[in-house]
Amino acid sequence: MRRFPRREAEVAELARQIVAGLIENPDDFPSPPIPPGEFQKALDSYQEAYFETVEARAALAKAVKAKDETLRNLIRGMKLELRYAEYAVNHNNSKLRALGWRKRKEPSPMLPPGQATNLEVKREGPGWVSLDWKKPKDGGPVAFYLVMVRHHGKGDWREACRHFETEIVLKEQERGVELEYCIVTVNKAGEGLPSNAVTALL
Repeated sequence: MRRFPRREAEVAELARQIVAGLIENPDDFPSPPIPPGEFQKALDSYQEAYFETVEARAALAKAVKAKDETLRNLIRGMKLELRYAEYAVNHNNSKLRALGWRKRKEPSPMLPPGQATNLEVKREGPGWVSLDWKKPKDGGPVAFYLVMVRHHGKGDWREACRHFETEIVLKEQERGVELEYCIVTVNKAGEGLPSNAVTALL
C-alpha cells in the first residue's frame, strides 16, 4: 500500500492525478465523496495560493536585502560618529555616555600559562614511552607544551620536543638508562612552572 506523501510537491502531484483519474474514469468511480469539479476547484485554490506565496517570498527576500543595505549604511555612519566623539572628548567616559557609548577597554596583558599537572607514564617499551598530563587550571592560554627529559636526578633538562596535545608517544629514546620527564607550558608571555616529574627505564 502506497503511503500518503509528506512533501508538498508530492501532495500536489497526487491531487492532480486524483482529479484526472476521476474525470477520465467515471464508470469506475461514479460517486466520489467530492465531485471532480469541486476537487479541481480545491486544487486550483491551492495552486493560486502557492504562487502567491512564491511571489511573497521573492518580495520578502528583496525587502530583506534592501533593509540589510540600509542597516550597513547606518552602522557605517554610527561608527564614524562614535570615532569622532571619542577623539572630540578625549575618550572621556562621562561625556561619551551622552551618546550611549564608552571608550574601549585596553586589552588585558596575557598571563603566562599555569602549571601542567598529573603527568603520568601510561605505557612504555624498548626505546619508547607514552606520557599523559592535564591542562593547567589557571594562568593564560597554553600555546604549546615543552616535553623535557634528562637522566634521572642529574644533569640539565633538555627539550625532547614541542607538542600541542596533552598526550604523546616519544620514540627513539635512550635505552638502558633511567630517564626523567616533565612538561613545561608556554605562551607568548612566558613559561609556566614545570610539571611533576616521572621516570621510565626503557
